[in-house]
Amino acid sequence: MATTTRERLISLLSDSGDYKSGQKLSEKLGCSRTAVWKHIEELRKEGYVVEAVQKKGYRITTRPNNLLPGEIKHQLDTEKLGQEIHYEESVSSTQEIAHQHALNDAPEGTIIIADEQISGRGRLGRSWHSPKGSGVWMSVILRPNIPPQKAPQLTLLAAVSVVQGIEQVTGVDAVIKWPNDILIDGKKAVGILTELQAEADRVNSVIIGIGINVNTAAFPDEISNIATSLKIASGNEIERANLVRSILEKMEKLYNLYLEHGFSPIKLLWEGSAASLGKRVRVRTITGELFGKAQGITEEGVLLVEDDLGTLHRVYSADIELT
Repeated sequence: MATTTRERLISLLSDSGDYKSGQKLSEKLGCSRTAVWKHIEELRKEGYVVEAVQKKGYRITTRPNNLLPGEIKHQLDTEKLGQEIHYEESVSSTQEIAHQHALNDAPEGTIIIADEQISGRGRLGRSWHSPKGSGVWMSVILRPNIPPQKAPQLTLLAAVSVVQGIEQVTGVDAVIKWPNDILIDGKKAVGILTELQAEADRVNSVIIGIGINVNTAAFPDEISNIATSLKIASGNEIERANLVRSILEKMEKLYNLYLEHGFSPIKLLWEGSAASLGKRVRVRTITGELFGKAQGITEEGVLLVEDDLGTLHRVYSADIELT
């Protein structure tokens, strides 16, 4: 997707913090000075503080904490991930929209991101609390040349990316609970949902949904004892676009590593951030419960749990609880 005039203006006004004259902006953007002024007024309505000084020009002094494409793309260092962004103020689910874009041949790395999800969902059809203006609700479209059975590996890759991004931006220690939850201080801060568009022997697209409680200050009573946010954990308001940039940059590096060297290096990184390895867990599947010690994951991303009799179980899909 081509960079819009608005996105280019944000980049120009943010570059090095220097003032940019209306004439220079007009020349760079290929539009009239009147059009430049109108774009600046629109930016102000979106929450940007644009300082105007006579004979010097304009510059952005304060940026809003939003998820608009121009904010995410500002200083984004990726080749594919996030180069095409579809932003919506409110959606039922970013996953649903991503599926449509993927079917319509959206390029790899396209992201769908929203300020609010009305019907956010997680694994097993569960709902996901996605209030307006407080979190990151996004879906990433990937098109790896892998067989469908390897797609779960990308859930684990995404989890490592999110942990790395959170730690870089906030300094908060986050850990992964197999297969798709990220915990901070024992409470859930992130959920990841991976879905496929595939044929019998090949993947057409992998759609990774990521929901992050960023600046949520409080949760509904029914989840307040199990959910947390980056703001609660760090004590600070987090710039959401900066967090998204960091996660996309980490994910692209790990994805390229995965495509070149397979799952082994991702597996090591995942195990280094795992909450449950070496600990006693309760495993709940559709067929029953299992208690034992989490020993690691296989090259396919399957969880290995050793029960009290020493039998090693391969867990493909389950809810895991530390005991």
